[in-house]
Amino acid sequence: MQADLGDLNAFLAVVRAGGFRGAARTSGLSASSLSEAIRRLEARLGVRLLHRTTRSVAPTEAGARLIERLAPALAEVEAAVEVVNAFRDRPAGTLRLNVPVVAVRLVLPSILPGFMAAYPDIKVDVVAEESFVDVLASGCDAGIRYEEKLEQDMIAVPIGPRVQRFATAAAPAYLDRRGRPERPRDLLGHACLIGRFASGAMTNPWEFERDGEVVRVEVQGPLVVSVGAATDLAVEMAVAGAGVIQLFEDWLRPHLATGALEPVLQDWWQPFSGPFLYYSGRRLVPPPLRAFLDYIKG
Repeated sequence: MQADLGDLNAFLAVVRAGGFRGAARTSGLSASSLSEAIRRLEARLGVRLLHRTTRSVAPTEAGARLIERLAPALAEVEAAVEVVNAFRDRPAGTLRLNVPVVAVRLVLPSILPGFMAAYPDIKVDVVAEESFVDVLASGCDAGIRYEEKLEQDMIAVPIGPRVQRFATAAAPAYLDRRGRPERPRDLLGHACLIGRFASGAMTNPWEFERDGEVVRVEVQGPLVVSVGAATDLAVEMAVAGAGVIQLFEDWLRPHLATGALEPVLQDWWQPFSGPFLYYSGRRLVPPPLRAFLDYIKG
């Protein structure tokens, strides 16, 4: 049974956007055209693919099974077509990256301006997401993550700074009021600002390291924020004197430089390896991604 490729792409766009209006914005098609494409596809396949409500849509069980096979297949079709770019004088197309917010803040700003100047025919589409994802299923060419356990067919390439540190800090006024910790376990008596990942896991315990000794402290505090989406709120709360924060040193550096935040337990700040760009080894590397790989390796 044949299905129109355009209708399949429309179905995938609607599911990824969570609705017809969102898909219309990202695909350039009208909501009515997308709705008609889904109706044609459902009629051709003889099954219902979407649960529709007035506010959102969600795939049925049949729709979810179709997506599992469809997203990688369409990504492979797109990669095959983009191979033609190798015959152009300059690579062209779209580079889709799935990255955490910290990479948006601390990694990409030092890379993308030069890359986009060197490859003006490549459009960069960045999706900020904290959870580790299958880049093919998400419709992206590559992702950026920190020391994740990758599937065997994923390839990881270093990108950005190779060594970073977690910094612990608080506003001087807070430390004047509550005291300055001298050892990691002193934080048990302090108000700490904690992050929560999309998985539900907390950025707790906090880890410290000095002279090979690693100390983990189960901190407590008055505020929990979503990692990435609400991290800036935690930073601003720390600056306002609400408590102690532990975060990437580069993220806190502007506030440390102005004195709005004061380093805490600086001798114990823990270093860790920098991020990696990861992509699938199951597919041909599309020219935009190949150009990006060459750029960051150069």
